Amino acid sequence: MLSTLHTNDAPGAVTRLVDMGIETFLVSSSVVGVIAQRLVRILCHRCKTPYTPTPEVLKRIGLSDLETTPTFYKAVGCEYCNSIGYKGRSGIFEIMTVDDTVKSLIVNHATSGQIKEAAIAGGMRSLQGDGLAKVLNGTTSLEEVLRVVFVEE
Repeated sequence: MLSTLHTNDAPGAVTRLVDMGIETFLVSSSVVGVIAQRLVRILCHRCKTPYTPTPEVLKRIGLSDLETTPTFYKAVGCEYCNSIGYKGRSGIFEIMTVDDTVKSLIVNHATSGQIKEAAIAGGMRSLQGDGLAKVLNGTTSLEEVLRVVFVEE
């Protein structure tokens, strides 16, 4: 089955199905995986400018313990990007495999947060994590990732 559900993240799709009245044993035995995605704007390669975020921002995004601060870029705007600072879009993704641990949590009516913790422990990269990877490689800005995925954090 392929479907679209509007949720904040991949684990939220599981709890949304249960909230829609689908029995937990059916969800746990039928769902193999869930992909959540968001689009972020790509920084214009001609005008992006490096900067260093404040210690408070680094703490908020979980990067305050690094020995050296990586280079971050911000949007500036130029003729090439029509003074926007961004040109194009890229996806950030969260791919959750429904393994035995997640299945057990679903059957036991676990919260979306509990399912997310187990999925991350099992190797899932969160939307936030994938977004931060794109920030660290210069694809997009921290502000852009914060805008699209750090709403409830």
